[in-house]
Amino acid sequence: MGWEFWIDRGGTFTDIVAVTPDGELKTLKLLSEHPERYADAAIAGIKSILGVAFGDPIPAASVDAIKMGTTVATNALLERKGARTLLVVNRGFADVLKIGTQARPRLFALDIRLPTPLYERVFESAARVTAEGVEIEPVDAAAAHAAFRRARSEGMQSCAIALIHAWQFPEQERELAALARAAGFEALYLSGAAMTASMWL
Repeated sequence: MGWEFWIDRGGTFTDIVAVTPDGELKTLKLLSEHPERYADAAIAGIKSILGVAFGDPIPAASVDAIKMGTTVATNALLERKGARTLLVVNRGFADVLKIGTQARPRLFALDIRLPTPLYERVFESAARVTAEGVEIEPVDAAAAHAAFRRARSEGMQSCAIALIHAWQFPEQERELAALARAAGFEALYLSGAAMTASMWL
């Protein structure tokens, strides 16, 4: 048996629980952000518990498991502090996320306040396939590339692409993702299935 580490990285603190090869529990709490001492709290905590210098690698052979959870993404979501995001949808669907299911939890409210969208801007792309995968409208590559370049020049950092029927026929989403990457987007998120590892690099 080797070491096991269970880590909870929060916005302020990172808590680490370690189990030694003998079954003994060890705990450690570090600041999640402390650039003067370390670049990553989880790695620094593991090294500290193992007695490894911060500049040395973790002896991988002595570690059996590292399990980590984090609230960082949830906090960014709740506080609307995420990356500036461009949402790409089919033409005619710019408001689909605002409309949603039209659920009205306060049915008689006269002043309806919708939550702020997670995306900053919507680009409606010429692209459409039927439910059977037949292409009705091809991707307008020139228009898409121009929209992606404009969004990047204005400081957009992230691009989410969600096209109709892409869960089964993701080719048009992949085509748009390649255009977005060529325009400088590195953070790309596609709704379609069967994404390859290279899509996320």
